[in-house]
Amino acid sequence: MKRIIVISSLTLLTFILFSCRKNVSKKEKVEEHIEIENEGVKIAYQDLGDGDTCLLFIHGWAINKEYWQDQVEYFQKRCRVVTIDLPGFGKSGRNRTDWSVEKYGEDISKILTELKLKNVILIGHSMSGAIIVETALKNPDKIIGIVGVDNFKDFGVVHTEADKERFRETYKKLRTNYTIFVRELAHKYLFSPSTDSTIKAKVINNFISADSAIAAETAERNDEYPLNEKLKAVSRSLFLINSSEYPTDTIKFMESKISYKLYLVGPTGHYPMIEAPDRFNKALDSIITRMNIHN
Repeated sequence: MKRIIVISSLTLLTFILFSCRKNVSKKEKVEEHIEIENEGVKIAYQDLGDGDTCLLFIHGWAINKEYWQDQVEYFQKRCRVVTIDLPGFGKSGRNRTDWSVEKYGEDISKILTELKLKNVILIGHSMSGAIIVETALKNPDKIIGIVGVDNFKDFGVVHTEADKERFRETYKKLRTNYTIFVRELAHKYLFSPSTDSTIKAKVINNFISADSAIAAETAERNDEYPLNEKLKAVSRSLFLINSSEYPTDTIKFMESKISYKLYLVGPTGHYPMIEAPDRFNKALDSIITRMNIHN
């Protein structure tokens, strides 16, 4: 339970030829690191491939769009694939003060509009589980499905005062002792025994390179988002691609009558898309197929 609480503070802190038919007669996209602006804040993104289905990948806390490279290479042959750097991270702008889930939902909505995306499947890792929920609620006509990646593991949990105190302590450490704290947290909670040392180094390097003030603020604002109630309002089914290293509690999904399907990719750490890319891509293949059959 303690591990889930800490992860929550950092993260709160889918026949494929049919489902993503390549349109070879159309343009081949090779754009990278192009920028769209939302209220003066630049959003770096990559837009590759063509297809009737668009996969929009949104990274998790204190990392960037590079974490989706294995998915980009695999799916761009059949789908339109868009990856972004969330404002505050990667190559996107940092010139604002509102780091709420709602504001990030506006950022993604701007991407949808500017790139004229349709038949979109939102894939959100870690803290971006909340962001894909918010985006789906803002754009019900454009979104055909949402996929959480190693998140929603404690959906429906009502936090005690002791839990909330641990959250507050986490935010305090992020603001006062950031570098040391994120190193300790990553090693203790975000990796599994099978996590490769190069992946550990990559994650920690991204963490310590991030703007600590923005990182702390996004974690706290994410935890304030009323995810339990918001998810109940989403009309699309929820798909999850999670590590089995720590369990995903699905009881509350059933109690809340939330349609969901869970795919487990084995006992990876918190980054299954780079730790087990083949298993991850196979799971996402299945999800895309199911979505296109039912939409």
